[in-house]
Amino acid sequence: MITGVVTGDRDAVLTFRVRGPAGNECDITALIDTGFDGMLSLPRALVTSLGLIYRQQGRALLADGRESLFDIYEARLLWEGCWRRVSVDETGTWPLVGTALLDGNELKIQFQIDGAVTVSPLLKGI
Repeated sequence: MITGVVTGDRDAVLTFRVRGPAGNECDITALIDTGFDGMLSLPRALVTSLGLIYRQQGRALLADGRESLFDIYEARLLWEGCWRRVSVDETGTWPLVGTALLDGNELKIQFQIDGAVTVSPLLKGI
């Protein structure tokens, strides 16, 4: 189970460790964004400090109808005690956890300040 908290700004956040290809690691706190269908987004400074490897360019359609281009990188994320390869969208915002990373899990949020946030794997075959 991955745990987090609801902040004073009413953001549900998770904290976990991210690793670059040369072994550089850091702990990040990322907002859960169910409107983001990617895995993880990180600001440019974190992408650079981790030395992430560029993979390709991505496109996103914004809520106002504009199209946005961004770079996609690869990183490793400590998730449920195992290092997992993840796709990282470079953004100018806070780190975000998207629905692709949450796929196959149950997300529970006690929506109050300091409320618990938990991400648990779904049981298969039930």
